[in-house]
Amino acid sequence: MIKLAAPHIDDEDVAAVERVLRSGQLVQGREVAAFEAEISSLTGSAHTVAVGSCTSALHLALLALDVGPGDEVIVPAFSWPATANVVAFCGATPVFADIEAKSFGMAPDALRETLRQHSRVRAIMPVHAFGAMAEIESILEQARDAGIPLIEDAACAFGTMTADRQAGRWGEMGCFSFHPRKAITTAEGGAVVTDDAEFARRLRMFRNHGIDPEASTPDFVLAGLNQRMTEIQAALGRTQLRKLDWLIAGRREMAARYDKLLAGSSLTTPKPPTPAAHVYQSYVVLVHERRATERDQIIARLREERIEASIGTHHIPLLRFYRTNFGYSKGDFPVTDSVASRAIALPLHAYLTAEDQARVAEVLRAAAD
Repeated sequence: MIKLAAPHIDDEDVAAVERVLRSGQLVQGREVAAFEAEISSLTGSAHTVAVGSCTSALHLALLALDVGPGDEVIVPAFSWPATANVVAFCGATPVFADIEAKSFGMAPDALRETLRQHSRVRAIMPVHAFGAMAEIESILEQARDAGIPLIEDAACAFGTMTADRQAGRWGEMGCFSFHPRKAITTAEGGAVVTDDAEFARRLRMFRNHGIDPEASTPDFVLAGLNQRMTEIQAALGRTQLRKLDWLIAGRREMAARYDKLLAGSSLTTPKPPTPAAHVYQSYVVLVHERRATERDQIIARLREERIEASIGTHHIPLLRFYRTNFGYSKGDFPVTDSVASRAIALPLHAYLTAEDQARVAEVLRAAAD
């Protein structure tokens, strides 16, 4: 089987985890603090708060802004459900904006119209889908003009850059994932970066039972949660960080190979404005519109040939929870309708060979053209 994804784990990673296990200090030790410092150094952020997942990162970012019942948060219609779920979990209302077809990110025109129609927007949460930078400069300008905080869901985009600024560094807070399908992994894990000291303080309280991180003895100043990262995760993350540039370069090289193998086909391949604007957490193609109704059969055909492929991600408003509770239907978000019905994520990981990619392209072209 040609796998869809596989984390790159080597002897250094294993040794780092073993060292922590043998130390007996599995939580709240030096590894998490060191991992946070290394992320801050890499991203240029003043503060990094490591947590158990990117879902936790997004959730805590909203809590740091006091998002709650009666508030609205604008999110793109095309993303992993966590982007909207954390809004609902805060008691707020996720308001969806359509995407644009090039980066699969929130469309600035759709954001502008959504802001015009909604008066209780407490935050805007764009997503850098599959590791491609959304049109963040236009999104940020609108957020600033409206006086609304921006939280970047940069789960897939650790290392992505545009205009010499990394994904996650444009808004008040940026959230990353270190899930095994990402360029680097801590198994599960996530982080929030911010330049705002008060946000960082609130994030640290919310992740650790509401304890004031600056108090000399435990002082529970709010009702917090337990969303801490473990020492084991952080130790793995630190060794993974040392391979980040190499892993991203490899993904870009494989993406370029797919581009050549699929050139001239009926498939639409990723076209980032600059190489730095995509880290290819996933390589997602679109089948031709005439084959949209056959997308699932094309994926099944790939799997019959022992090639693991998947849909890109989800049309969140059409998932049962949002469809039932908010009354969304097909046609409400036409670009998302089209992209979600045509997207296929192809195998992409450090162990993928050129021969594997040639086989994937051969089977895909035969099934989709």
